[in-house]
Amino acid sequence: MIPAIELNHVSKVYSNGTVALHNMNLAIQDAEFVSLVGPSGCGKSTVLRIIAGLGQMNSGSIDWGVCDRKLAFVFQEAALMPWATVQDNVHLPLKLAGTSKKYADVLVQQAIQRVGLSGFERSYPRELSGGMKMRVSIARALVTKPNVLLMDEPFGALDEITRSKLNRDVLDLWSQHRWTVVFVTHNIYEAVYLSNRVIVMAARPGRVVADIAIDAPYPRNEEFRTSLLYNEYCREVSQCLMATMNEQPLLHIVGNDYSPSPQI
Repeated sequence: MIPAIELNHVSKVYSNGTVALHNMNLAIQDAEFVSLVGPSGCGKSTVLRIIAGLGQMNSGSIDWGVCDRKLAFVFQEAALMPWATVQDNVHLPLKLAGTSKKYADVLVQQAIQRVGLSGFERSYPRELSGGMKMRVSIARALVTKPNVLLMDEPFGALDEITRSKLNRDVLDLWSQHRWTVVFVTHNIYEAVYLSNRVIVMAARPGRVVADIAIDAPYPRNEEFRTSLLYNEYCREVSQCLMATMNEQPLLHIVGNDYSPSPQI
């Protein structure tokens, strides 16, 4: 089976010499829900940005098995236009794409309805809760009808109750539309609950150190969160994550070569 997204030996070095990614390989199948977890600064967000074309790699390649590639990105912050209504915020990508207003109005209403915000079309961001703002951000991503959805810690700033509700809502939407999802999170419990696979990345330089298949059926509910299987997977991911803390020291650039930084 040809992967929907395949990273081949991808490396990224920033201008200050920081090695964000080194020789990273990752294959993601069509309609998979894959989460990336790892220590802060391990390059999770860098991977998303490279996939999205928002950042360049120094070496390696990305192969696409998706014929009609349409990407959408949900960032850590909702990043809404404060002077615009919910409807206008969701409409923005279509406006930039030159979509006719008549067709855009239909797509905007569908997207708002999908995220449960019907009735709030004329509300402004200042009138919305944090969870509702993130729903608007998700609707803005969905309005273009993507087949690949990239999500960079979208629920990290929310309380646990709101976060859990949005986790369920995202899974419901994914089960209906079967996007290929790459989801970055620091939350092990969230990653296990959502994903087909959890990818554990090592501390800088970022690379895959564990690829854990979450062999549990969908739909997933609160019963799954309290199950022995769920807790076993959470423990496995946690152990892999802790093991990355004891790996070799950070790398830095010496000329054109990667070398371990001296231990202090």
